[in-house]
Amino acid sequence: MSGPAASYRRLLPARSTVQRPAFARAACAALAGALVALAFAPASWGYLAIVGIAGITWAQYRAPLWTGAWTGAVFGLCSFGLVLPWMRIVGWDAYIGLVLFCAAWMSLQGIAISLVTRLPAWPVWVGCIWVLQEWLRDHIPLGGFPWGRIAFSQSQTVLAFSSRIAGAPGLSFVVALIGASLAAIFLGAYALSVRTVQVWTVVAVVVAIGAWAVHWYVPKHGASAVIAVIQGGTPQLGMGAMDVSRAVLNNHLAQTHALARQVRAGKQPQPQLVIWPENASDVDPFRDGTAYAQISAAARDVGAPILVGAVVNVPGNPDGLWNMGVVWNPTSGPSQRYIKTHPVPFGEYVPFRSILTRYIPQFERIPRDFIAGSRPGLLLAGGVRIGDIICFEVGYDQIINALTSGGAQLLVVQTNNATYGNTAQPDQQLAIEQLRAIETASPVAVAATTGVSAVIRPDGSFAARIDQGHVGSHVSRIWLADQESLSSRLGSMPELLGSAVGMVAIISAALQVALAARRRDLRRLTQ
Repeated sequence: MSGPAASYRRLLPARSTVQRPAFARAACAALAGALVALAFAPASWGYLAIVGIAGITWAQYRAPLWTGAWTGAVFGLCSFGLVLPWMRIVGWDAYIGLVLFCAAWMSLQGIAISLVTRLPAWPVWVGCIWVLQEWLRDHIPLGGFPWGRIAFSQSQTVLAFSSRIAGAPGLSFVVALIGASLAAIFLGAYALSVRTVQVWTVVAVVVAIGAWAVHWYVPKHGASAVIAVIQGGTPQLGMGAMDVSRAVLNNHLAQTHALARQVRAGKQPQPQLVIWPENASDVDPFRDGTAYAQISAAARDVGAPILVGAVVNVPGNPDGLWNMGVVWNPTSGPSQRYIKTHPVPFGEYVPFRSILTRYIPQFERIPRDFIAGSRPGLLLAGGVRIGDIICFEVGYDQIINALTSGGAQLLVVQTNNATYGNTAQPDQQLAIEQLRAIETASPVAVAATTGVSAVIRPDGSFAARIDQGHVGSHVSRIWLADQESLSSRLGSMPELLGSAVGMVAIISAALQVALAARRRDLRRLTQ
């Protein structure tokens, strides 16, 4: 046997596992987790994710399965512990529980990596394992938790453009493959395997250059549109951000009327569409006649439909609420509506409420559950086909794919980040929104109650931005998407393919380990 596979077989020791001091593996896993965390906001040093993945791969390379599990847990505790401290606003128990949940997935991933690194061409399989782990974590349980996906750390790197080919899962694969290739280069250099170093250096360089080159692929844009984003603010931040009834609605009404005055004075162009954030109407405008009249008056004053974020009571269900985006026209009032299809468990509804509220009193702050809608947020407003996304939904690929495949020309994110104001959460969400613009080659408009609101071009740059702690509005002319990116056309196929390959690699490596153990047992019996 010759070539790369032979080089790797020469690199591997005769034993089925590689023995390294436990403290060295633990230190490497912890450092790797910290480096990956620094790839996310507020630091946003995206390329450190590659170095972090290289480090954790070294720690788990051909390790015993138990070692793969605990090094994965250490890595997950350090990385997610540093990425998710904003969850402490909800409570220390919520923060610790969420970090432990994510670390458990990293532990399972560590077992898988310790297995597949026994196979030839193992950096490729490591990349697939990352795709598989993120796919599972994004769906299980209760709809999953996509925050902290490797792809979401890359919106400010040139690698982000590879998402136009295979979406966020493809970008995670690219970053993990380059990181695992760096680990292979280090291991090859240590073993004096020139061929190994050469092969994986070429792989890393070619993949990186290929990812960068995708930025030349720019799908066609269509007509332009003038849109306005309103950031009205809330009376306070934290868990009580929405406690002062009508204050949030009044703030957004005031900013909309101020914009209307600027338009009449010729200081701003006439918008075709005005976008309010999630929960901008903190009272149900369909039950409250005053709110209904005030929103209608604001739409008439600004001379454009307003996409209103509202909390709406579910008819016939006194315990149910809808998180809704409503197109509110200047003359005819409310028309098309989108009901959030992916409410946040333990944030917008409490699973197993009767049991959990006995032991976790914080859940009493959620006295009523938000009910999920069943249709994607494809709406026509101001002559623009928009794809409405509400807050954390921006992290879920299936929601984005349904909108782009449905013909959305503009993606709109309505979000209420007031609970997490003055933390890294709004900036982390903004990085996801930047990546979605790059991935879909579509403009993205973000309206947040307290920031960060923005209009993002398809290359990830900002046409407008209103930071945390500010209120106001911004009017932008943007080019609308006229053609789906390749990732939008492929949909979930790259993620499913990568996950399937990862599963096959795990099974193959597990069978190899089982057969090796069987052969050792037979040799002992015959001696």
